[in-house]
This record gives sequence, structure tokens and C-alpha cells, in this order.
Amino acid sequence: MTLGWPELLGDAPVAEEEESRRGLFRRLRSGLTRSRSALTERIAAIRFDPDDNETWQELEEALILADVGVQAAGELVQRLGRRRVDDLGEALAEEVAGLFGPPPRLLLVEKPSVILVVGVNGTGKTTTIGKLAHRLTGSGRSVLVGAADTFRAAAEEQLEVWAKRAGADFVGSNRGQDPASVAFDAVEAGIARGHDVVIIDTAGRLHTQANLMEELMKVRRVIERRLPGAPHETLLVLDATTGQNGLQQARVFGEAVQVTGVALTKLDGTAKGGIVIPIAYDLGLPVKLIGVGESLEDLRPFDAGDFARALVGAEPAAGPDRE
Repeated sequence: MTLGWPELLGDAPVAEEEESRRGLFRRLRSGLTRSRSALTERIAAIRFDPDDNETWQELEEALILADVGVQAAGELVQRLGRRRVDDLGEALAEEVAGLFGPPPRLLLVEKPSVILVVGVNGTGKTTTIGKLAHRLTGSGRSVLVGAADTFRAAAEEQLEVWAKRAGADFVGSNRGQDPASVAFDAVEAGIARGHDVVIIDTAGRLHTQANLMEELMKVRRVIERRLPGAPHETLLVLDATTGQNGLQQARVFGEAVQVTGVALTKLDGTAKGGIVIPIAYDLGLPVKLIGVGESLEDLRPFDAGDFARALVGAEPAAGPDRE
């Protein structure tokens, strides 16, 4: 099955859920202040005239400079050019949201479902795993976290702390143990102990190093041999502050380990939030999760409509009209 965030959040009353969404929008809007300023200041400098070709060129340049990417910027300008634009901000928000496609879902298909988490060091992998485990345990699912990052000495200790905070089971490693072997042990333990979800951390040395990609591919193969069809999700954790470098990471990891979705961290402290758009549009990788703070509650579902409106400064959509 595919698991959406309403299921993860439990059976909250509709009014409570809508208030939670509005609270998230306020936090997202606040977090994207630097990104929004970088975009809206450039757009404000344009004397917008839909009948003037130069206006559209200036808008495209403004979008590219805001890290939206060349392909996505060109597509947005074409879409805007095909419609009557009375309010540029509102129209741009609608078209940005339209680039993302259907709402993202976590793919949890059996017991246990295996989520492999990849990404370079420093992106927030460990905290993202802890927050995701917290969300899953909070929805009544039993979770096991496996520490297959055997490269960093402190990685296992940090992950175990987050697992305990989230109420999740934990499988560590022996010093020098092969990462694929740890991943195998984690899946084996998840099956034996009857867990619903197994989340496996991995090493994150520089993404340009071929040996890391080979190691990750080996981890995937070993997981699949133990549990055919697994990993069911391969989440790439990206730091939003890295901008175009994050896009390159997404490209490399996507080619090597069949990434199924992106968890974008540090979105609340960057002027490069526009990078979400080319990740989804250029590379076809769904952005499933976003980090908007440091607490256990601060890993949230990615909502394309809210993101687009927060980025361009438009008001949130009304509750009944939401997907």
C-alpha cells in the first residue's frame, strides 16, 4: 500500500488537521523568508507586461537566479504565457505547484517495509531517520532502525539516541563490520521481531567517490536478497542550503541506487529553496518530506501547493479546496 500523511498523523478531527496545516504553512512561510525574498525582489523589479516578450525573458532569468533551474523556469514561463495573468504571484504559485504532480506517498507495502536512507554526511540523515521513526511509531507502527553507516565513529551512537527518542528498536554494528552485513542483520531482525518498518542508515562520504556508490549498491542487493522487493523506499536526504550542488547529489544518487523520494532538510534556513523545483521537475524525483526545524515534530509531508505559495508570497489555499 501507499501511505499518506493523514494515515501517519492518525485520525485527527478535520478542524484540528486543518489548523495543523495552517500552522505548518505559517512555519513554512517563515522558514522560506530568505528564499522568497530572493525570488520576489527580482520579480518586483520587473515591470510586468504580458504582451512584452522582454518581460517574459526577465521573468525566466529571475526564476533561474532563484535556483528554479533552466528547464523548470522555461516551462513555467510557457505555462504562464498560455493563460491570462492578472495576479503574477497567484498565477506563479499555481503553476509551480502544478510542476510537482500528484501528492507524494510513502510506499509501505508489507511487513516489514524497508526504507533505505542515503545522502552525504552533514545533510541531516540521522535526525531525519529519528523524526521519521517518531512519526511512524506515533501512528502505531513498530519500527526498527539499523545503523549501516560504519564509516563515522559517532554515527551509530547518534542514531541509537534518536531511535530511543522515537521509541524504535535498534540494530547496531560491530567495529569494522561490512555495511551490507549490518543492513542484512537489520532486515533479519525486523522480520524475526515482527516489526512493521525497518529504516536503514548508510554511510555518506563524498558523493563523487565511486566506492561509496558501489557500497550502497551492494547494500541494496543484500537487502533484496534477504527480502525480495526491498528496499521499498530509498529516500535521499538533501540539504536545501547547498542549492545546485544538492541537485547534482540527487542526480548521482538517483542513478546509482534507484532513489524513490527526497527528504529535504534545512528548508527553514536557506535562500535556495527554489532548488526543490528542479529536483522534482528536472530529475523526476518526488520530494516527499521536508525538515523545518530541529524537534521530533519538525519532519513534515511536502505539500506542493503550500510550498509554492510560501515561496512566492501568496496566501494559503482554503481547506476544502485542498487535495
